[in-house]
Amino acid sequence: MAVRLDLIAHGATAATRGARFPDDEALEDGAAAPGRRLKSYDAVLSAPARAAVETARAFGLEAQVEPALRDCDYGRWRGLGLKDVAGQEPDAFANWLADPAAAPHGGESLVALLERTRAWLSACLPRDGAVLAITHAAVVRAAVVCALGAPASAFWRIDVAPLSLARMSGRAGRWNLQALGSWGAPT
Repeated sequence: MAVRLDLIAHGATAATRGARFPDDEALEDGAAAPGRRLKSYDAVLSAPARAAVETARAFGLEAQVEPALRDCDYGRWRGLGLKDVAGQEPDAFANWLADPAAAPHGGESLVALLERTRAWLSACLPRDGAVLAITHAAVVRAAVVCALGAPASAFWRIDVAPLSLARMSGRAGRWNLQALGSWGAPT
């Protein structure tokens, strides 16, 4: 059995454009998915967040909400600007960036996000066919880190813009990264 998994980061929101920790918000005007056709999928999944569900609809898809695809929980930093947090809590912010196990905001650490993503990827391996998952940039990054078997610190070395696509294939108990790029790139 083999599964093809396409992960797409949801479209732009005010938080992604404003360098803020995300909150559950709508897509920005004009941030809908481009008019390109998607390949056929056996399953279409979405994170529960409004931006992910709206991105699926912009692609003309009705997606099944998958709680495991939710964004990282940024605790009390949710909705705040990165510069604001760095200015108000410089030690906590620096610790969060340096230590993947740290969660000074009271939410989820990167290690916890990676573990959650790894468990979800493992649950997808027995599937056969093609799966589309519309989720958050952090979850796409975490999936790439897991597929590559990279250390948690690699999370910060992967740029995922709105509508970025990570294509992976899974078989024989492991994942392979096939492509990582913008939705506008050939699929």
